[in-house]
Amino acid sequence: MPLVNLNTNVDISEALSSQLLAQLSKELASATGKPENYVMVAITVNKAMLFGGTAEPLAYLECKSIGLSPAQAKALAASLPKIITAALNIKPNRIYIEFSNCPAEFWGWNGSTFG
Repeated sequence: MPLVNLNTNVDISEALSSQLLAQLSKELASATGKPENYVMVAITVNKAMLFGGTAEPLAYLECKSIGLSPAQAKALAASLPKIITAALNIKPNRIYIEFSNCPAEFWGWNGSTFG
């Protein structure tokens, strides 16, 4: 049920993409306390994007989970940019993260919802 959706204007190799997917998945599972087999991570690269009027490397992440707490969001706001910066060389001040605490009844899986 936890999800990280990364959009960036940086183009990366398949090998780096696979490595980044794995890192983000592990971090999201750890930070939310949810089993990794419920975590989903998506990466869209080489996307036409601007931030602050420039096309310098940037990233936008959507981070959603059932029961996401403010403390978990704060921890992820610190940890996710470190992963992105190390992997993609994007400055932390060029990364936006949108956090959402989704009610269980509005998150579907396996033909039903969690609530």
